[in-house]
Amino acid sequence: MNDWIEAPMAGGATPALAAALRSEILQARSDARDDPFGNPVLRVTLWLTRRMDRGELDVAAAGELVRLLGREALRQRAGRVAAYVGLEGDGEQAFATLAEAQADAAAAQADPFESFKANVERVRFAAVFTAHPTFGMSRKLAHALADLASGGRSGNSVIDDPALSFRPDGKITLQDEFEQARYAVRQARDAIDALNAAMLGAARERWPERWAQLAPRPVILGSWVGCDTDGRTDIGWWDTLRYRLESKQGQFSRILEKLPETAATTGVRDLVGGALSAVDRQLALAPPITSQPTLQALQAFALSLVKEREAALPEASRLIAALDQALSISDDDATTMALCLVKAGCVAHGVSIALPHFRLNASQLHNAMRAVIPLDEEPTQPAQRRAFLSAVNAALAKVAPIAIDFGALAAERASATRMLMTIAQIVKHVDGTKAVRFLVAETETGYTLLCALWLASRFGIADRVEISPLFETEDALEQGPRIIDEALRSPHFRAYLKRHGRFCIQFGYSDSGRYIGQVAATFWIERLRIRICELLVRYDLADVELVIFDTHGESAGRGAHPGSLADRLAYLEPAWARAAFAKAGVKTVRETSFQGSDGYMLFGTPKLAAATIGRIAAAVLAPADQPVADPIYDEPDFATEFFQTVREEMTALVDDPGYAALIGTFGPSLLDKTGSRPAARQSDAGGPTRIRHPRELRAIPNNAILQQLGWLANSVHGIGQAASRAPDLFNAMRERSDRFDRAYRLAEHAMAASDLDVLRAYLDTLDPGSWFDRARRTAKEGRRDELLAVGEALSRLELAPALRRLFWRLSSDALKLKVAAGVTPEMPVRLVALHALRLAAMHGIWLLARHIPDFRPNAGLTREALMERLLQLDVPACLALLGEIFPLKPDPTIGLDFGEPPGPREAGTYEALHRDVIAPMQALFELMREISGAIQHEIGAFG
Repeated sequence: MNDWIEAPMAGGATPALAAALRSEILQARSDARDDPFGNPVLRVTLWLTRRMDRGELDVAAAGELVRLLGREALRQRAGRVAAYVGLEGDGEQAFATLAEAQADAAAAQADPFESFKANVERVRFAAVFTAHPTFGMSRKLAHALADLASGGRSGNSVIDDPALSFRPDGKITLQDEFEQARYAVRQARDAIDALNAAMLGAARERWPERWAQLAPRPVILGSWVGCDTDGRTDIGWWDTLRYRLESKQGQFSRILEKLPETAATTGVRDLVGGALSAVDRQLALAPPITSQPTLQALQAFALSLVKEREAALPEASRLIAALDQALSISDDDATTMALCLVKAGCVAHGVSIALPHFRLNASQLHNAMRAVIPLDEEPTQPAQRRAFLSAVNAALAKVAPIAIDFGALAAERASATRMLMTIAQIVKHVDGTKAVRFLVAETETGYTLLCALWLASRFGIADRVEISPLFETEDALEQGPRIIDEALRSPHFRAYLKRHGRFCIQFGYSDSGRYIGQVAATFWIERLRIRICELLVRYDLADVELVIFDTHGESAGRGAHPGSLADRLAYLEPAWARAAFAKAGVKTVRETSFQGSDGYMLFGTPKLAAATIGRIAAAVLAPADQPVADPIYDEPDFATEFFQTVREEMTALVDDPGYAALIGTFGPSLLDKTGSRPAARQSDAGGPTRIRHPRELRAIPNNAILQQLGWLANSVHGIGQAASRAPDLFNAMRERSDRFDRAYRLAEHAMAASDLDVLRAYLDTLDPGSWFDRARRTAKEGRRDELLAVGEALSRLELAPALRRLFWRLSSDALKLKVAAGVTPEMPVRLVALHALRLAAMHGIWLLARHIPDFRPNAGLTREALMERLLQLDVPACLALLGEIFPLKPDPTIGLDFGEPPGPREAGTYEALHRDVIAPMQALFELMREISGAIQHEIGAFG
């Protein structure tokens, strides 16, 4: 993050106001050194409030000020994105350099071509596009930002638009997410083609007679958009099938686009053209997304999948054979190159544009097995583990596959069973080229993996499904070795892994980071990786390839290192761990998620996609067997104590009632909906649910709220306490250890978006005492009553004691870090300005609430309850209720003859209330949400 841009981009009053605001912040910060009892952020907030009171700053002018600040943040973010992926020079030349290095390394081998072939045809990395709810900006703005990051100019028209908004698209559907993922996937596939072309080109120079035999695939793609049902029930099996057909459609369309129309390609083009027409006919009968189709509609769709199966190419073998035939008759290098690239894409991805990843929760698997293993207790209970493991192994010994049809799928009600049946039908009728990934969230016992294997075996797809546990909770990271050991003790699971030749595991950085701290999470995940490696060796499975999927967001708090893409990849797979796998003889494949607008941004243009794929390829193609000298591994006691302390401090923070109050009181209302699934459950009584513990909120909004409140606790908390125990060694490790320094730099980035004065301003806003203090000193007519009303309403929430204790906890840790580290980053002035503006808008809403007239209870809602909901910033719903209680338009029944003497009516309208209270509250709330959008660009990611 950079600080304020000195030269304003536009003339008029807004730049002058921005300059005055900047000056006020700098002066307040300076004065705070002599006045430790004051808060510079609240002082600036009061300065803004008084300008609003005097009519010098209305909501429209404040909105212009936010746009000016946000435009500066956007342009700086574009520059950071370019630097992050290393967008410089010629991307094709970077690919050529990589290819030459691989060819040079192969030249020293006994059979250089075969060595080169084995090297470039082994998958090293998969980029997985997920639909996590991180679509924090509009699609139009995302494209503009990607254009600017790529050195383009067309994005300026969007950013300079007078009506520029920083908020996401109004309603984000599953289809929106799929379309954005598909756009990113196409850009990524083009970049992968460029990488593969470089590999083929290097081979052509050295082995002109054999280069066309290659199908390079060091980097491939996956996607779970439309296949992820963990925590949601709105995706039907027909939706998933539709998305897999659309992925197939995309692959076939792309092949026809890429192949030249020559005699050699005629057979392939005819085959693919016919298959594409068949897929189009199948899609024409697919039910609309997230609809509830009739049984007759499902039957028609199913029949099209069955009858058009062969015409639509249910797997890639016929296509690859046609490509080989075309290669044998191709007589020019350009056509041969195009055919080789298409073949490489089909060998890697089958007849899909990206490989599918399915995901559900462990509890869904357990529920599906209750009819098979009718034990009463929970399988995660220690006393019951052996009984469940014994029972499922016995079931695996006698499981027999059964045939299914779409009718059985339509009738099935158990979610896990339905998902496995859906996968079986996809493998049979849509694309059976590659095994399908089956991710299991919240895996906390080996029994879960054996349940998945039983269900897959039951439906005859055990060899077509890659079962993958997800470790993300504190317990799972701690107990991971035991969980894997329980599964590997099963001869059925070991045999399954040997048949596949791969074992897939997944690590979640968002949840692990929010529960034990991001810096501690990376240590525990690295430790678990090494333990899994040891287990594979112990069970004679060292020849089984280990696929490691790191699932994280684009922010520091969710596991993406902010320094550079190279840092991000090194942070996720430390060199020491990589060398340990190489030493043990265990081959690994790395996978990383790219989530929502922020993740897709790295593939937003051909230049960005090429740079991103280039950095990935450079990281995964580097030798893994080089010795690593890093002092953090020579000081295991320090490392263990340091990261254990961070974990303990973060665990205590998460259980602190003040922490739940901090993120749960009005935090969720600061955020627009950024995906197609809800951030938290709604209460039966209406309005937002009061968050009693962070686990009641999903990880992404949890982290996004911390960003919006100016204290990224999940990335910074606990480090001060840990550093204070051995400050000299802490600083020595920062200087000498790449591994430790990289982790600390992630925390430093979060510190630059954190400020105790900003946090304290939000906490004091929830403290009735601060409002009563203002009421004692105000000289503005009528203001005392407004301030008293807010203070009294806040006192009923009884949040202040817990919040004060929370602030003491956070302050203590931050100050200990400052003592140990010497200098810590300071929040940029522009970000402070955005927080102060939003605080002023928030205060304005609450002060206006005093002027809402009393009313009779409406559907059980009293004025007091309405005020409490406004303190939670549930503004849109509250204003809608007020519109019903105090209508703007007169009662339409007044004056009409109903044949009897008129009964009582609500006389008159409430134009003044709407003009002076309701409309200004709505405008201030819209301003707050715009500021939230601008803050995410200042920080560089949502959530």
